Amino acid sequence: MHELLTPAEMSRADELTVAGGVASFALMDNAGRAVAEEIVRRFGARPTLVLCGPGNNGGDGFVAARYLKQWGWPVRVALLGQRAALKGDAALMANGWQGAVEAAIDPRGAGLVVDALFGAGLSRDFPTELAVAIDGARVPVVAVDVPSGLDGVTGRPRGASVRADVTVTFFRKKPGHVLMPGRQLCGETVVADIGIPAKVLEKIGPRLWENARPCLPRPSPGGHKYGRGHAVIVSGGPLNTGAARLAAQAALKIGAGLVTLSGTREALAVHAAHVSAVMLSDLPLAEILADWRKNAVCIGPAVGVGEATRDKVLEALASGAATVLDADALTSFAATPDVLFKAIAAKPERAAVMTPHEGEFARLFSDLPVDSESKHERARKAAARASAVVVLKGPDTVIAEPSGRAAINSNAPPTLATAGSGDVLAGIVTGLLAQGMEGYAAACAAVWLHGETAKRHGPAGLTAETLVDRIGR
Repeated sequence: MHELLTPAEMSRADELTVAGGVASFALMDNAGRAVAEEIVRRFGARPTLVLCGPGNNGGDGFVAARYLKQWGWPVRVALLGQRAALKGDAALMANGWQGAVEAAIDPRGAGLVVDALFGAGLSRDFPTELAVAIDGARVPVVAVDVPSGLDGVTGRPRGASVRADVTVTFFRKKPGHVLMPGRQLCGETVVADIGIPAKVLEKIGPRLWENARPCLPRPSPGGHKYGRGHAVIVSGGPLNTGAARLAAQAALKIGAGLVTLSGTREALAVHAAHVSAVMLSDLPLAEILADWRKNAVCIGPAVGVGEATRDKVLEALASGAATVLDADALTSFAATPDVLFKAIAAKPERAAVMTPHEGEFARLFSDLPVDSESKHERARKAAARASAVVVLKGPDTVIAEPSGRAAINSNAPPTLATAGSGDVLAGIVTGLLAQGMEGYAAACAAVWLHGETAKRHGPAGLTAETLVDRIGR
């Protein structure tokens, strides 16, 4: 996984690098040159307008303009504010620009706009009229660090935001590059090396990562199916069996050695017409989980909301099995979330993983609304309160554990917004837990695999059934 740094942590990285002997103006020169090189790599020479702001982001813009001009590009520079207001390295780089500096932000006549107005640490709202003027030029936009107006922590615009085709950032991405809608506003994000050594991360101690390809459990050459775990999926009633069946098939496809569907005889009769390798049991859930070999259980997909589900959740949590709580299992505790959290905290062993979408999250954590703070901070607080790994689903799914470690997923295509997709994800998590992965690792791996499987399928025709079928391909 790649670390994600907040704007404050990125400033700390700069400070540590300078303290280690690298001149700050050299970092700015490297940053501006990296932007110019990315532009040359992607575009043919064309009239280019570089928009510079009053801070270090503007300094990067002046450097980029200088290099582009040296390489034969027709370049104009416009400065937001007074040149005399530039300080430090930004003023130094502005003085190195041998050309006129326009006072008006006017992209007319430009074939390319470089947005170096404001970086990720913007502390005030970005004017709508500036964003409209830049976007209205209808030419490619290359943003420096982040599109101006985008909050580097939350991924949300402060006021308005420029929409870039390419964003060039430095050393490491920020949360705003991968959270929505920031990911869309950034276009393609390129991370440039500007001379900051990776060892500074040891002192910064980041706690947030971009989710990446996982290392999955590998069957032992001399192993057997019982060594790969036995997952249990709790079914809904006879007219609501599909969701649990999707989860069960996903758990089996991801590598669990055995999978059992638990439910009433009426529900299992429906399942029996659809499954072969998945086993069926109408024994009480507590009795099923009394067998220590049944080491992972998933409850929630279309299981029904109410007291019966609450009782089964508490039985699952009281067992030694790793527990995945999804959908109805979460909603059943909407009125009494503390009862659920207390039961998770008292869990005798192994992991508890919760997989809410925003609606289910709001039912359990009503004091953590969507716009209150960044999505990863909300997920972290929820994980700490619930004593569980929390998978807060969406196009930018966040996985968080109680200790504060968190990851943001960025590979999920919009085709995953289809009925049953979340049930498949819950099954993948359960199958990985059955194979012995710890909760946070299993959740991160499942979310990435879920997204990657959908990407491999392509832009059309994805259903939950085809998603299950493609797992592992």
